[in-house]
Amino acid sequence: MSQNVIEIAHLSKYYGTKCALNDLTLNIPDNAISAIVGANGAGKSTLFQILLGILKPSAGQASVLGCDSRSLTSAIRGLVGFVNEEHSLPDWLSIGQLAKMQQKAYPQWQEDVYQHIIGNFNVSPSQIIGSLSRGERAGVNLSMAMAQQPKLLLLDEPTLGLDVVAKRAFLESLMFSQENCDSAIVYCSHALDEIERLAEHLIIIERGKLRNHSTLEDFVSRVQCWKVQFNGKTPNNNVIPGLLQSSKVDNFHLYTVLDQTDDYASVLQSLGAEKIHSVPVNLVSAVSDFLSKNHAAHH
Repeated sequence: MSQNVIEIAHLSKYYGTKCALNDLTLNIPDNAISAIVGANGAGKSTLFQILLGILKPSAGQASVLGCDSRSLTSAIRGLVGFVNEEHSLPDWLSIGQLAKMQQKAYPQWQEDVYQHIIGNFNVSPSQIIGSLSRGERAGVNLSMAMAQQPKLLLLDEPTLGLDVVAKRAFLESLMFSQENCDSAIVYCSHALDEIERLAEHLIIIERGKLRNHSTLEDFVSRVQCWKVQFNGKTPNNNVIPGLLQSSKVDNFHLYTVLDQTDDYASVLQSLGAEKIHSVPVNLVSAVSDFLSKNHAAHH
């Protein structure tokens, strides 16, 4: 059995002439949380629909738990959990009724996992799903998905629209799941602070192409930020090597750069910089600057 829960080779998807996925090759490892990040329209939702067997690729292939996504068996489908931003559940049932139905449908159901996660959300089995808040629905959705003991859990913007309390409960439940359940989690989100807390692997997709797949630490180590003051004329941005973002604060320029050498300060000196300070970079600013640079380049 492969150490990867998802294996994607040269995957492309077109809607007419619009390319949503562009020759994507990617392996996602077992027993880890991998985060997928990209601007709107990057192809993330299309990728999930292909992995779930809802869409067929235009070219290339994807396998999920060793099975081609175009012909997922019911046994494989039973090992894949999916939670999306809609938290779509049958509104007319009570939480208890839905849990009983799911328990029958999934022989591997773990009641203790269900009770632990649902316990974070302050709901009772008699509550009708249609009466729940968005955060409560998210909690019910996650607890049901994890109680099924999935080998793979796909999360598509699951905390979108949740308030601070519900979001915290959701993230803590997810961390419990990762520690106590034998699942790989693929987490698609715009919330970089959540990814920084949860994920081990960072996948960046832009316009259907893979732009990064590494640990979070490895990605952040590629990005540097420099606070610089020039005595004379300020050089044009297009002569600053590796520039992602630049801004001006008082007399200082802030430059965020990608994939540059350790002696970058001497490069700035050669461009006329006098005062040069290295500024720490976190994941949120590194990814934001990386995405905005490439987003701007296409506009």
